[in-house]
Amino acid sequence: MPTKRSALGKEGEDFACEYLTKKGYEILERNFRKPWGELDIVARAPDRTLVFVEVKTMRDSGPEGLKPEDQMSPAKRKKFTRTAMLYAGSHENFMDDKKGWRMDVITLLKREEKFEVQHYENI
Repeated sequence: MPTKRSALGKEGEDFACEYLTKKGYEILERNFRKPWGELDIVARAPDRTLVFVEVKTMRDSGPEGLKPEDQMSPAKRKKFTRTAMLYAGSHENFMDDKKGWRMDVITLLKREEKFEVQHYENI
């Protein structure tokens, strides 16, 4: 049975996929998991760049002053980078030789059943 936190995370990832699709991205894979790390979303941007997306979701009722961005610790960023590099190296067929790949973070803050979205490209 999913916890409230995991249910919110899945809802956030679903919302992020819809958001990206509306912006012209093609979703290639979700929840890619390996022992060394996880990628929430693997997508192709409208310009054909391969994009790895980390989604961070929080409710507005979280600790005072804490934002979803604060969840992206240096250790998580390092793990995200390593997983993206390994994925890119083993899925070259997904990449456009001229565009390569990048890492994005989408943060979602849920307030009164609506998400406030921030999309940070090429972190």
